[in-house]
Amino acid sequence: MVLVDSDVLIEVSRGRETRIVEAWAQLRDSGEMLICSPVTVAELWHGARSSDREILTRLFGAFMVVPIDEDTGRHAGDYLREYRRSHSLGSESRATVSRAACGVRISSRSVQNAASI
Repeated sequence: MVLVDSDVLIEVSRGRETRIVEAWAQLRDSGEMLICSPVTVAELWHGARSSDREILTRLFGAFMVVPIDEDTGRHAGDYLREYRRSHSLGSESRATVSRAACGVRISSRSVQNAASI
């Protein structure tokens, strides 16, 4: 399973950076289960123009959207408390997504993630 972060999907939907689009195509065609969180969906949907929504709808069709529940929120809060200063998490939503992804690879442009795209 690979959790794909919003920063990757933003670049994929824009199609501007060849390296990212090619890496996305390899990941998409790899046969691995691709997952994203409702936070990722919200981040992209919020920033999308009306004309981009059809592209995003097709893009999200490649994913299983994993649920975020109360337990995940509590663990994310603990994760933030423990790692925020040392890992430059950037936001509560990124911490929640990262915590929800425990045990799976993360595909992100962030240097903090070992499995960056």
